[in-house]
Amino acid sequence: MTEEVKNYIKEKLKLVPELPGSYQMKNSDGLIIYVGKAKNLKRRVSSYFNKTQTGKTLMLVNDITDFEYIVTSTELESLILEITLIKKYNPKYNILLKDDKSYPYIEFTKEKYPRLKIVRNINRKKNKNRLYGPYPNVSAARKTVNIINRVYPLRKCDNLKKEVCLYYHIGECLGYCQKEIDEGCLNNMCDEIIAFLNGNSDIIKAKLESQMERASQDMNYERAMEIRDMLNDIDITLAKQKISINTKYNFDIFNCYRHNNYLSVEVFFIREGLLFGRHDKILSVVDSDEEALMEYIIKFYEKNNVMPKEIIVPSYIDRDILSEFLNIKVSSPTRGDIKKLLELASENAKIKLEEKEETLSNSEKARLQAVEDLKKILKTDHVSRIEAFDNSHLFGTFYVGGMVVFDDFLPNKNEYRKFKIDASVKDDLGAMREVLYRRYYRVLMNEEKKCDLIVVDGGETQVNVCKKIIEDFKLDIKIIGLKKDDKHRTSSLIDENLNEIPLDRHSNLFIFLSKIQEEVHNYAISYHRNIKSKGTLSSLLDMVDGIGEKRKKELLRKFGSLKKMKEASEEELETVLNKDIANNLYNYLKSL
Repeated sequence: MTEEVKNYIKEKLKLVPELPGSYQMKNSDGLIIYVGKAKNLKRRVSSYFNKTQTGKTLMLVNDITDFEYIVTSTELESLILEITLIKKYNPKYNILLKDDKSYPYIEFTKEKYPRLKIVRNINRKKNKNRLYGPYPNVSAARKTVNIINRVYPLRKCDNLKKEVCLYYHIGECLGYCQKEIDEGCLNNMCDEIIAFLNGNSDIIKAKLESQMERASQDMNYERAMEIRDMLNDIDITLAKQKISINTKYNFDIFNCYRHNNYLSVEVFFIREGLLFGRHDKILSVVDSDEEALMEYIIKFYEKNNVMPKEIIVPSYIDRDILSEFLNIKVSSPTRGDIKKLLELASENAKIKLEEKEETLSNSEKARLQAVEDLKKILKTDHVSRIEAFDNSHLFGTFYVGGMVVFDDFLPNKNEYRKFKIDASVKDDLGAMREVLYRRYYRVLMNEEKKCDLIVVDGGETQVNVCKKIIEDFKLDIKIIGLKKDDKHRTSSLIDENLNEIPLDRHSNLFIFLSKIQEEVHNYAISYHRNIKSKGTLSSLLDMVDGIGEKRKKELLRKFGSLKKMKEASEEELETVLNKDIANNLYNYLKSL
């Protein structure tokens, strides 16, 4: 931070009121890099500049060149405003939970003939079915569903068929589509399944043990071993830890442990008196424990939006505000078994951080050194947001493109983008040109955020293609290419002036650039594979130039399915399409 900036901020701080509100820190490009809330704006904002800072907080302060604030009437309003602004701007120093996934739940439907399935991203208000979880271990959820479906003949299909299927013939379905179902039998089966999902495995284990004994008596040893494995899954994979509490309702416990700028968060999921599962996360934070943990809890339930009846938090959390925001009961017990569990969560958080802190610290140092090395090479004071591009194709045709985004060499997966490329494009440069044009046209029109650096996979030719588009759009963005040697290994960096800069294969910069290169390569390939694996008429035909919605419908009307289309000759395709498009489609379908 320059003296000029320090003086500017010093004078501006004098005007900040001692009222609740939200504040926004900005960098030299005017981008919001951090959003916070405060009971007292003046005291909180001043604390960044009148105290000695370390770690991530020091990085934040060094990036700040200006700040804004919005006064609110209440602390709740400031919290709502803070979360709204974080969602809008995705500031780099806030907790973004970029790599967190929502946890799966087991859903037991309330249909006439119920089904059992694994679901994510549930809207509890709209979902009226019975939900069990969350399952931090997704394999445990799959094994649970598999065991229940093997033991109980539940309906397996999404829609009832016109005739009984294979599941009926092997005894895993009652034939709901054709057979008369005894309602009492069905209700009894549902009651036993619900009991099992609530932690009572006695009934289902007794059934399996009886089946195993019968299989052994019939000398069907393969079946007996299969049942034994299912019993082991119940005893090991699906076992929950019993805890001595009288409450049988569902609640979550949050606690944390902090050292330096790392906050280790531990979550316990308590379901029907059982420690059902746990979740842990280590975060690099710039705020107090209270603010960081509260922000984490709010974002946790944005991703996992099935709320328990209550959450338990440390006493320093403002429970009234959090409760009103989440519309859920928030408690901090002062004694008893739940208090002990809260303390146990903190102890687990501490152990997790102590195990990983040295590794995290070394990785953080290496990453920051790589950022500094890149700044020196590019002769710039600011490189934060990096966008990297790569293409994937089938035998030189039917290209797709991928873009990955890294903030200070940390992946920002919310910002990744996929591109379908016109089927007339037949080469890598043409594909790159189309993707870059589409991406930075949107930046030019202020529809998307501008990056600091573009990374392309290749040498001088690829850099020139990118440079031409960026110059035409009059955008101020640095460009580099990653050039490979004759053994197809990345060996040097090509800057926008086509200077070749050798890279030390053991340097931090090489390691982090290689991670970006590998990430974008895998992202583009996985997109192509995903399109192929879906095998849907719409997604696959979108890859062929000249086939729009009208021709898709004509093809479907003529051939009925993708399988029939793949079996068709080129001449048969020409009955719907002109010769050139039919040739494109025929070659594409043969390549799948």
